[in-house]
Amino acid sequence: MIQTLALITLAAALLQAQPAKKVVILPNAIHGSPIAADELATFRKAAPSLNIVAPAASAVDQEIRDAHAIIGAATQAQIAAAKNLEWLQVPSAGVEQYLSTPAFKARSFRFTNGKIVQGPEIADHALALLLAHTRGLTRYMRQRDWSGRTGVPLLELRGKHAIVIGSGGIGSQIAIRAHAFGMTVTGVDIEDKPLLPFFERIVRPERLDEFLPQADVVFMAVPHTPASEKMMGAKQFDLMRKSAYFIAVSRGKTFDNSALVRALQEGRLAGAGLDVTEVEPLDADSPLWKMDNVVITPHIAGRSDGERARYIELYWENLTRFAHGLPLLHEVDKQKGY
Repeated sequence: MIQTLALITLAAALLQAQPAKKVVILPNAIHGSPIAADELATFRKAAPSLNIVAPAASAVDQEIRDAHAIIGAATQAQIAAAKNLEWLQVPSAGVEQYLSTPAFKARSFRFTNGKIVQGPEIADHALALLLAHTRGLTRYMRQRDWSGRTGVPLLELRGKHAIVIGSGGIGSQIAIRAHAFGMTVTGVDIEDKPLLPFFERIVRPERLDEFLPQADVVFMAVPHTPASEKMMGAKQFDLMRKSAYFIAVSRGKTFDNSALVRALQEGRLAGAGLDVTEVEPLDADSPLWKMDNVVITPHIAGRSDGERARYIELYWENLTRFAHGLPLLHEVDKQKGY
């Protein structure tokens, strides 16, 4: 008994003697915004066994060399320099810029993103882009004529059919809002999803073409992966009704931008709302800027007054889990790309 107690005491002492795992929080941890002093104090209190540092930009490269974890939009060079890296937390929902490098995918550290953190505001934005069309907001502004109140057709969403491509964190938030407007919602996703009340059904991507002719609006909320690249192409736009709208809020490479332009120019779609395009920023000479039936915003759907609180909550939770060796929230499968 005495010998056992001695071994336990020795083991505890050895654990306490081990250096704390180092977590580096980058100055761009929340889309270019650094962590505030009070937020950093909250993290340290939640995970006292970790050595959590938030260096100035000039000291980042030095600090990450022995980091066990990084929170923020790290560069590929910074990630490669962090030889002890066990966990990388990035703020963005899209992660294709990281997974494009074979060396990144080959390493064994855990990788988490902000896929659900950005859901509410992006879903709000997606509906705003649709409503700008269905309620004639931009057209009335351009018209500048109070007497022409019957010149723009106005639509109600109740009874319309929405297709949401990508039914995860962002797509499910879009579906909730579309359902609340009285729309029937079909989800499209590569993963099996539980039956949820705001989806009429969720189908595999192979069945997308089957449902497109029924759609009044198609929301693009799928992450960009090799499997999703240009999954909305010329054939798919041809299958849509001439009265239908296309709304893209995830990544511009998930749809064929040239095919969309042709469909709009030829009157095969009623309009489009785009927060993302294949090349960003969108070229000033793009015909999309000149179309009355296109609403464009500069990839800002993920910004809101509520996002910071959600990021702090996510980082707090994952820091606590990392400190205790527990599964992390929103872990990315490096092979699948999401």
